[in-house]
Amino acid sequence: MKVNEVLTREEIAGFMQKSDWAGLQKLVVNYAMIAGIMAVVAIWPSVFTVVPAMILLGGRQLGLAVVMHDSAHKGMFKSPWLNGFVGRWLAGSPIWSDMDGYFQKHARHHIAAGSEDDPDLENYRHYAVTKASFRRKILRDLTARTGIKTLYLTARYGGLPVMWRSVVVNGLMLAGFSLIGHPWLYALWMGSWLTTNMLFSRLRQAAEHAVVPDLFDSDPRMHTRTTYARWWERLTIAPNHVNFHLEHHLMPSVPPHQLARLHHTLRERGFYERADIASGYDEVVAKLTIRKTVDGEDVADTPQVAAGG
Repeated sequence: MKVNEVLTREEIAGFMQKSDWAGLQKLVVNYAMIAGIMAVVAIWPSVFTVVPAMILLGGRQLGLAVVMHDSAHKGMFKSPWLNGFVGRWLAGSPIWSDMDGYFQKHARHHIAAGSEDDPDLENYRHYAVTKASFRRKILRDLTARTGIKTLYLTARYGGLPVMWRSVVVNGLMLAGFSLIGHPWLYALWMGSWLTTNMLFSRLRQAAEHAVVPDLFDSDPRMHTRTTYARWWERLTIAPNHVNFHLEHHLMPSVPPHQLARLHHTLRERGFYERADIASGYDEVVAKLTIRKTVDGEDVADTPQVAAGG
């Protein structure tokens, strides 16, 4: 069964409708939250504000990555120029990402998902892992080892010709914090990017494609997952509707603000009978980890893991 078998042409056209207002709203909310977090820490600097700030900033940095992703798909705004400007300068550059280089690989991911040719396959094909292995991954993220490696590889293989926008924008950020008398706030920004952002990005990506019903089936319902996100998960792991990833793979041109409505319409019509729809990210983490070993064989936490691994 295909999407066009359960949706009319008029319905598909409706889901494809872009909105400059919806795109602007997401961008403004992300930046307003970042500004608010920074203001709280600047006014009341202490461990009781810095630690929550690093958690929330990591989520907002992932939110900017999602804005960049949606802009690269030309789904954030009606205007191609506006998608390009926001994606390159306001979303990608603050988080050391180049939208154009990113999308070259990401476009191949959409074409090859469900096959050995998927360029992102190594990020999720080896799940489920032992709980000890999963804890080590989390520790690498939260101690900045993953972030430092990412920054090093970005600088080594991208270099200034690719990353110049990030250098400019991050330089302006540091200058702005210095002008208001708080240059150390940039350390908070980078510290969050190197740690919590890396953890949230790992969990987000694993939730999308790891331990699914069949990673090598061409049907997106088999190789991609949608996860319902609670409010605190939307603040961290799942900003800007990124949790509706199955819908994104089914119809990549649907703008982000339409994904939830598309999901509920397809579900009402029985389209997700065989799909993996997780009730939350705690359920996904349970699927990503292996509980114990029996007779030398790893046993997954749930039957679905054993079937999908």
